[in-house]
Amino acid sequence: MLQERIARDGGGKKNFQVSLARHQDEVREAQRLRWQVFAEEMGARLVSPEHGLDIDLYDAHCEHLLVRDPDTAEVVGTYRILSPSAAKRVGDYYTETEFDLTRLQHLRGNMVELGRSCVHADYRSGGVITLLWAGLAEYMIRGKHDYLIGCASIGMADGGHNAAGIWNAVKEKHLSPIEWRVFPRCPLPLESLETTSEPVLPALIKGYLRLGSYICGEPAWDPDFNTADLPILLPLKNINPAYARRFFKQT
Repeated sequence: MLQERIARDGGGKKNFQVSLARHQDEVREAQRLRWQVFAEEMGARLVSPEHGLDIDLYDAHCEHLLVRDPDTAEVVGTYRILSPSAAKRVGDYYTETEFDLTRLQHLRGNMVELGRSCVHADYRSGGVITLLWAGLAEYMIRGKHDYLIGCASIGMADGGHNAAGIWNAVKEKHLSPIEWRVFPRCPLPLESLETTSEPVLPALIKGYLRLGSYICGEPAWDPDFNTADLPILLPLKNINPAYARRFFKQT
């Protein structure tokens, strides 16, 4: 069980609980929230064996980080975590369905994958995602893992122009060393998009970059979620000291 933490959300102060799912019923709560956010809110075309739950083949191999509202006991935020050993059992990382990770092969033994991050629409003022990251920091320390990888999604309601603008904005300062570069299997057609001069970065991507994450290559297009996905790699040694104090001080 991860520690109980206090966070401000929506102007109030609550004792949100951060924990890893302990049984299948709790996993289903996370999958239900994911369906609400991805399918009902964002319009993703989810292929799932059960309507109302976002389920794929990786879920059974993942650990699921949960944040609950103490007043309702409702799961209001979730991340799923694929450990290096679990990735070996399942055969690959989810990120590999979108990117060629050949250049990261030597990191596999110590590389944790994050995915399916979402927060309930009523809890997006910052507190819940902060708690998810704090819980993740505790997970990384306890497991002695050094790298985080994942796909950071950008909505494409505008056809992808904002995503192209984001790519142009981040590639100058945040691109990974060439030896950690990965390559999209279904590239976003950047050459046919007009880049937005002042792109709007999703809060999650802003957070990754502030922490010290690298962007490892051009965005992929995910047609099922209708998103442009940026490959993110965060070596823990890169974490901004101010954020390290914030997330690691209670672990």
